[in-house]
Amino acid sequence: MEDLRFGPGDILEGDYWPEPVRVLTVNQVGNLTRLEVVGTESGRFYGETWLGRSDLASLKVQAPQGFTFSGDGEAAFLALEARRIRLAHLFDPLQAVHTSQVDPLPHQIDAVYHHMLRQARLRFLLADDPGAGKTIMAGLLLKELKYRSLVERTLIVVPGHLIDQWLREMCERFGERFRVVDRAALKGSWRENPWRSYPQLITSMDFAKQDDILASLGEVDWDLVIVDEAHKLSAWRYGDKTKKTQRYRLGEVLSKTSRFLLFLTATPHRGDPENFRLLLELLEPGMYASVDILSEASRRGENILFLRRLKEDLKT
Repeated sequence: MEDLRFGPGDILEGDYWPEPVRVLTVNQVGNLTRLEVVGTESGRFYGETWLGRSDLASLKVQAPQGFTFSGDGEAAFLALEARRIRLAHLFDPLQAVHTSQVDPLPHQIDAVYHHMLRQARLRFLLADDPGAGKTIMAGLLLKELKYRSLVERTLIVVPGHLIDQWLREMCERFGERFRVVDRAALKGSWRENPWRSYPQLITSMDFAKQDDILASLGEVDWDLVIVDEAHKLSAWRYGDKTKKTQRYRLGEVLSKTSRFLLFLTATPHRGDPENFRLLLELLEPGMYASVDILSEASRRGENILFLRRLKEDLKT
């Protein structure tokens, strides 16, 4: 075995890789040398490379570079500060509260930090009474998931008359900007799927439920989907048959294409237990196979998909 000119950690250049590579492991097997390397620019792992003596001779070994401390100090500071901010949620349990223009009430903090964020795969129905601040809770959830690098693509689905309110609340309170997808946006997309145009979108429930729109929406995956007035995603059961509205079919598409799914409503039950069970079916299909199972889970306080608090229960 002959001595090699390089070892693990050295930087090599050669015709075998499209970029300089860092040596991870090097072993000699007979007359061949086995290398495992990773690209210094792309981070790509190139797997095993077997080279003979003539191949090794053609490699160029870059001279090691010591620390010169001649870099841009401001750029280094900004990089460190960006890293610190990215890890801030590990040290500040209420980071979204402290970086948003909100002064949340105790019941809002309880819902976001003690019920929703504790779920590994959030599929949740928040059904507090009107005036509880469900928009604020949704905004805090969005910010916290983004700080944790769990969410990049977000879709908000609301009744048409609430679009401007949501746009304003998300921008002014949380610094989150959304674009509206409507018929005009669809016409302006020109052979492109408008749902891929921007990472944060908002749309009308009755626009998205249309068959032609639903088809394009079903082609796109989302990290987080928020549906306001979610009780409008309704279905009814008559004997052995289930009648699904167009809005419910929209809910089925969103359920399949979303990782995290949050429903907001102040009237979840509407006096029909089966209608309520079908709404929860959109969050976790198959979790509650019958109304009796759902009722028993609720009686025991084991319904992890649902939080309902009346005005007299809310903490101020």
